[in-house]
Formats: sequence, structure tokens, C-alpha cells
Amino acid sequence: MKKIFLFLLVPLLISCVALKKKLPEREFRGFWVATVVNIDWPKNGNDAIEKQKEDYLKILDFYDKLNFNTAIVQIRTAGDAFYPSDYAPWSQYLTGKQGVAPDTKEDILAWMISETHQRGMEFHAWLNPYRATFDLKTEFLSEQHDYVTHPEWMVKYGKKYYYNPGAPAVQDHMTAIIEEIVKNYSVDAIHFDDYFYPYKITGETFNDAETYNQYKLPQQTLEDWRRSNIDSLIQKANYTIKKEKPWVQFGVSPFGVWKNKATDARGSDTQAGQTTYDDLYANPLLWMQKGWIDYIIPQAYWSISLPVASHKTIMEWWAKNSYSTNLYMGNGPYKIRTNSDKAWDNKRELPNQIKLGRETPKIQGNAFFSAKSLMNEHEDVVNILKRKYYSQIALNPSAPNQTTNKVARPKIERITIADTIIAIQFDSLENFNYGLVFQTKKSKKKQPDLKKLLSLKIAVLPNSVLISKNTIKRKKKIALVFIDKFRQETAPIFINLDQISQYD
Repeated sequence: MKKIFLFLLVPLLISCVALKKKLPEREFRGFWVATVVNIDWPKNGNDAIEKQKEDYLKILDFYDKLNFNTAIVQIRTAGDAFYPSDYAPWSQYLTGKQGVAPDTKEDILAWMISETHQRGMEFHAWLNPYRATFDLKTEFLSEQHDYVTHPEWMVKYGKKYYYNPGAPAVQDHMTAIIEEIVKNYSVDAIHFDDYFYPYKITGETFNDAETYNQYKLPQQTLEDWRRSNIDSLIQKANYTIKKEKPWVQFGVSPFGVWKNKATDARGSDTQAGQTTYDDLYANPLLWMQKGWIDYIIPQAYWSISLPVASHKTIMEWWAKNSYSTNLYMGNGPYKIRTNSDKAWDNKRELPNQIKLGRETPKIQGNAFFSAKSLMNEHEDVVNILKRKYYSQIALNPSAPNQTTNKVARPKIERITIADTIIAIQFDSLENFNYGLVFQTKKSKKKQPDLKKLLSLKIAVLPNSVLISKNTIKRKKKIALVFIDKFRQETAPIFINLDQISQYD
């Protein structure tokens, strides 16, 4: 991948309202880019590659202006891939026909990651592990698709085919897919959504009896066996990621209700028709306990006041039942002014959910489904978010189980000032992802305030950074803070540009 340095000017539009209450300096701000059936991107798989690139950049630029810091991009929707893979055919949602490569020599996923990083955002690769097809039109599947090459892995349920989570070969296959992505691409995280065993359909049976009888433990119920299969994949996925690149995070976004209180006293005070534990056979509480995931984003796409599943109730339940894992909340802006729940007609419903999250201990951010929901409409909602909640950038949280020793500052070897560029050469920057440039008046031991941020940079070259003079204007004293791959900050490096001869 071509390595590029780019400084991005971050506007310091801090409103008077925002200044009254300090905004979080670290907060997860994510948006899901759904590619299945072209929900968010690409708009059409038959679009020219340049049109697809243009549309992707529009999404990034919109959320960049809102100071979001994480793109969660779906790169595997149903046994397919948005990248060249040894384990899956090209996605029809990217190229118009499954198995056909894009009309470009460029690696589109590498390009997407690079563009995302250049805007100071992380790229979380979103995979749907168990959905094999989106419908029953199998005649349109590529000969490379697992439905064709491994029909023994498939279970027909409703109007789709699914991978059988109880087949050991399926788990090995999924693990290999994750390893391929982490090895070949500079992703910041692997992300699973809420589709484990499929949501139940009345009158339908998920036909995995033969696999159950073959692999169950003595006295193990079908329900416990199914949950153990999901547990096993989560554990293997985490091991595979950390073995290859320990700094890459693993996150899961389960359905918002773990269990209803009516069926388990430990559950939330909700009346959800289906639950993560009982119906999808996923037990994220165990995954947190075992340290198998770095973050969790429960999908709580309901309004604050909805009686059967209040966003507030669910958020508070997760805040009391999460540990050893970063906790973010999944919000549903796709419901704004489109839902039977009239609470979503209020322009402050979504902003109020953000406010509640910031007031709730353990909640460290939010993710919006889906990317297009706030684009080109709901300007009044966007203006509230920008003015009151996202007026300045926030750094991504580091995972509680990823902290390392104190981060050593890189050492300056040389500073060169040209007509438009200040070039700063260090001994090495290979362990860092970001560099932050701050305005400063004098050297201080404490970290600079983000309100003084002048520019955000992606440190992708091995030993130097380039700062545009337009960024710092006439300021003579600046401070640099680097963020390592584990999302930890260095102590500030203070530079007086009037005294650069000491570095020559």
C-alpha cells in the first residue's frame, strides 16, 4: 500500500454551550457503513469504481465534519468479500455480479482503509460470520461460494442459507478469514454484528440436529451446545487477531436485550420478543468475563421512552453488567421521522440519548446505524449534535486489556523549514498511528488541551512528519503528542520553531 502523510486541519468551532461542560477527550464515535444490498455503500454494485470511491468519500467527509473517529465498514455480508480472498468470492454488492473482480488494479479495501486513516478515523472491518446467502437465489452464486464448494456447511432457514455454527470446519473457516484480513490489511479492529444463530421464525426449525448429536457433550442441552459454538468462535477469533497483531481490537455488537427480567431476574426490565441469550444463543457477558472482546456495542435502537424496550433502561442495564471491556451504545438514527414510535419525531431524541450516555458511568461512546441516516436530511438533528456534543474531536478509547508500559516518546533528529512545509524527522515512528499538533505558549508537563489542537496527522511514514505552515500560521511554539498502536498517548514534545537550529 502506498504510504502517505497528510495533515488535516480540525476546525476549532467550540460553541459557548459546549464550553460550559467539558467534552470528553476520549470517546468512541462510530458509524456503521452497511454494504449488504447496498444499504449505505456502494449505491449500486454496477457503478463505476470512481463513482463508488466518490460516494465513499462523501460518507467519510460527512462524519469527519461531525468529528467522528471510527468507520465500521461491512466487508463480508453473506459468504462474500470486498477484497481479494482465498476464502470467498468478490461481493455482488461491490461489482454487480458475485465472483467478478472490480474493474481496477487497485486494492479497493486498502484504498478505503487509507482514506479513512487520512481523516484521523479508525477502520473497523465488519464481518457477518454466519449468513451465507441473502436469499434463496442460489443460481446467482459464484462457483467459489461456500454454498457450492461446501454444501455440508449450509442450513436453510427461512429465506436464507446459514453456515452451521456447530460444524468445527465452519469455525476453522471463519478463523482463517479473520487471519487473512488481519495479516493483509491495516485494520484497527475486527467487528461482528448481532447475527449469530438467526432470529427465530415462527413455525421454522433450524435443522442442526445431526451436528448436535455428533458433537454435543454428555448431558448438554441443544441450547447450551449452540451457545458453546458461538463462544468457541469468539474465543478463536480473539486468539487469531491478537496472535497476528496484538493492537487490533475485537468488538461485537449484539442485539440490545440480553434477557428479559420476566425470564431471568438478572435480565433487563424489558419485554423484547427475542433476546440475545435465549434466541440468538450468544452470551456476551461470558465473553467480557473471559476477556475475549475489547469492546461491545449493544444495539439499543429504541427511543428513551419506549415502554417495552427503553433505550435508557437497556443502557443502564449494560452499564451495570459490563466489565473488562469498553462499552459503547448502538443508536438508531435510521428511525428518525420514519418510525411508528413518535418519540423519533422529536429532533432531540438522538441528542438526548448521547447526553444520557455521557451521564452514565461506563458508557464510553456511541455508534450510529446506519451511515446514510443523517446524510442529506435531518439537518436540525445534525446541527444539535455538531453544536452541543461533537464540536471538538475525541481520541479513541484504549481497551482495558490492551494497556502496555509507559509509551516512550520518539526523539527528534532534525527539523527543516521550507517555503510551505515544516519537516520533522524522528528516530522512528513505526509504533505510532497518530500525531497531534497543538498550539502551546510554554512547556508544560501535563497533556495539552484538545481545544488547542491545530492538526491531526496519521503517522504512516517510518520516521518523519510534515506540517503545513498554513496549519500553524504564525505560531512559534507547538507541542506534538503521538498515539501508539494501542491508542496510548506519549508525553508532549515541545518545539520552539524560532530555535530549530538545536535540531540540525
